[in-house]
Amino acid sequence: MQLEGITALVTGANRGIGAAFARALVEAGAAKVYAGARDPETVTDPGVVAVKLDVTDDASVRALAAELGDVQLVINNAGVGAPSLPLDIDIEQARWEFDVNYYGTLRVAQAFAPILAKNGGGALVNMLSVVSFIAMPHLANYSATKSAAWSLTNGLRQQLREQDTLVVGVHVGYVDTDLTAGLEGDKIQVSQVSDALVAGLLAGDEEVLVDEISRNVKSGLSAPLSVLYPDPAAA
Repeated sequence: MQLEGITALVTGANRGIGAAFARALVEAGAAKVYAGARDPETVTDPGVVAVKLDVTDDASVRALAAELGDVQLVINNAGVGAPSLPLDIDIEQARWEFDVNYYGTLRVAQAFAPILAKNGGGALVNMLSVVSFIAMPHLANYSATKSAAWSLTNGLRQQLREQDTLVVGVHVGYVDTDLTAGLEGDKIQVSQVSDALVAGLLAGDEEVLVDEISRNVKSGLSAPLSVLYPDPAAA
């Protein structure tokens, strides 16, 4: 996909990976980048256009779609998460995470797909995770939301081919953001994610596996469950 001169929307673009996506698109030559956030005043990058967007609110999503008829690229980045073991999941927190990570992605896709079609197809990008492929027990509900969003992405890819919209899933392990601040482990920088996505869009890739852990897990999904989910007691 050509990025120079396009108009793009990035959700959750006031910080972290979303802000990095917005900056990377500007640097790649995009003519206009709308940076969506619940509070537009939290968008501080002068190179983007801050817009109000709450992906959990149907009216907010529809209103923005009605306003932004020039969008050719949509990046569904808005996401939330909290550590939780399966039996310790707070149901209300779980609903909130699904409302943002799954239903929010769906709302934006449904609202903006007709606009992408009108503007020649363009691309829809969904920010996913390595936990789309494999569950991590300490991120049980977050893993579930990203797995659901991965399935949705695959369905959208098939349907939106009819209108020549490229649908891209982005998978990555730990990134140095607020979401992973309390988690131990190696973390990559947000710029590595945005650089990988820009390269993937330019190449027309339908899937962007940003880091080694995402590539290894994806390639190993046919392994026995005992390999994917080893028993620590058996080590």
